[in-house]
Formats: sequence, structure tokens, C-alpha cells
Amino acid sequence: MTRIAVFGAGAVGGYFGGRLAQAGEDVTFIARGQHLQAIRQQGLRVESVAGDFALEPAQATDDPVEVGAVDVVLVGVKAWQVPAAAEAMVPLVGEETLVVPLQNGVEAPAQLGTVLGREHVAGGLCRIIGRIAAPGVIEHLGAAPYVAFGRLDGAPDERLQRLRTAFSVAPGVTAEIPEDIEAAMWRKFLLIATFSGVGAVTRAPIGIVRSRPETRELLEQSVQEIYELAHARGIALAPEAKTAAMDFMDGLPPEATASMQRDILEGRPSELESQNGAVVRLAAEAGIDMPLHRFIYYSLLPQELQARDEQ
Repeated sequence: MTRIAVFGAGAVGGYFGGRLAQAGEDVTFIARGQHLQAIRQQGLRVESVAGDFALEPAQATDDPVEVGAVDVVLVGVKAWQVPAAAEAMVPLVGEETLVVPLQNGVEAPAQLGTVLGREHVAGGLCRIIGRIAAPGVIEHLGAAPYVAFGRLDGAPDERLQRLRTAFSVAPGVTAEIPEDIEAAMWRKFLLIATFSGVGAVTRAPIGIVRSRPETRELLEQSVQEIYELAHARGIALAPEAKTAAMDFMDGLPPEATASMQRDILEGRPSELESQNGAVVRLAAEAGIDMPLHRFIYYSLLPQELQARDEQ
């Protein structure tokens, strides 16, 4: 049995951690507020298009010290919360602990490694559409749940193999160890930063954005810019990633919106800094310009700062 701490029990952590617990792994959720209280009192319930289930009881706390060192930490917080989360999860990390970030974006491994030690941190990503429907309740709305993780240097690691084995018996999840996890993360980054950024700046669902020639051109330009940035940073991203991103957005329900887009439209702090902001920062480091992403980032930044009380 693998001891697993899930830091952040929202849609990502709640679903994937819940499936691992359902499969018999020793899972503790690090949560807070009413969500934590509900999990402690009633367990964790997941309503899923892949089949509902409940953990009654579920192990949950807001204090990592109570949990101590574990085998694996799955990081399920929003990308902008990772630096603070890294500091808070120090008590969970022992000599052999593996930390797997599942955020959107490509900066989480470096942020976690700075605090916890690079030897403890893998690259990782996930695919799922979900939300906290109510305290203690996760709703899986769509997308076949998928996780991928791997060492950034591509070397084999028994800890990764054990985690994949644990996921292999968890229902409703596909797990892989890609040959190049960094390229896999950038493949997702290319998609999500485009979907989020163009959706947020146009304030329109994907059905409208992809069907109008003017806004479809924005999608294509965004994809191209991130593809060029990846190659400028030495990431082996195949040209097919561009086609795959457009195909994915073309296959979404017309009313679909990205979580960053919804956060911005509702005035909440969002992953702007970790998505379009990251494109701008990483491009500056590489000495290249990303004009569309610079426009998206600068256009959305005033509202983002207001949402964070940082005007």
C-alpha cells in the first residue's frame, strides 16, 4: 500500500485522490474550510460521468504535520497557489518522497523543486473537467480522466512505476509515464493557455471563438506562438501538437469555457500568471517576442490584480 497525500482536494485532487483511495491506497486529503469540514463529517463524494462513488469515511486534515512524511504527494492546487503550497507541504516530504504536480502550466516542477529539492519532484499533468459542486462533493463533468508523470531528465524511477501501478487498478483513470514528460506538459500548455487566454479576452465560449474567422485566427496564432516558444527553450514538441490542440478545441461542446476564463469572468483570482503570463516571461528569458500573448496578458492583468487586491 502506498501512502499518498493529496495537497488540494478540489476537482483534480478530489477526483484522482478519491480514485486511488477507492482502489485501496492510503490517501489523506489536505483541504481547508467548509470543504474540509464536510469531508471529515460525511466523507468525500464524487459524482462522475464515469460512475459515482463515495469515501465514507475519508482521511482529511488542514495540517500536514499531522500526516508526516508520505510516499507520494499529489499537488492539486491551482497553479498560482503552488509557491505557497510548496512551503506548506515540507512536513510531507521525507527522503524517498515523490512530489507530482498536476497543475496547468509548466513552471510548477521548478517552483516545487526550489523548496523541496529537485530530487523529490517529477513533472506531471492531468486531464479532467470538474468542479467542487458543494462542500465534500466533487463533480466530474467530462473528459476521460488522465494523468501522466515522469522524471524531467527521463531517467527511470521505481517510485513512478509504483504510482502508475496504483493508478492502474483505480477505476476511471488512465495513467502513463511518457518518454518525455516535459514535452507532454508543453503539449498541454499549448492547448490550455490558448483555450484560456483567447476565451478570456474575447469573453466568448469556444463554439463562437472557433467558428468566427477573426477569432479562430487568434486560436491559431496563439498555438503557433507557444510552439515557437517551446522550441526556443529546447522542448521537443512535435508539429502534430498544433493540429491536436486545434482538433481538441474543435471537438469541445460549443458552450465550453476554460476554468481560467470562468475565474476571470467571475472576478476571482485566476491562473493568468501561470498561463499567458508564463508565456510572456519565458519568451523574455529566451529573447523572443510573443505579441498575441503579450496583448492577452496585458489586457487581462488589471482585472487580475484587482481580484487579488494588488492594484
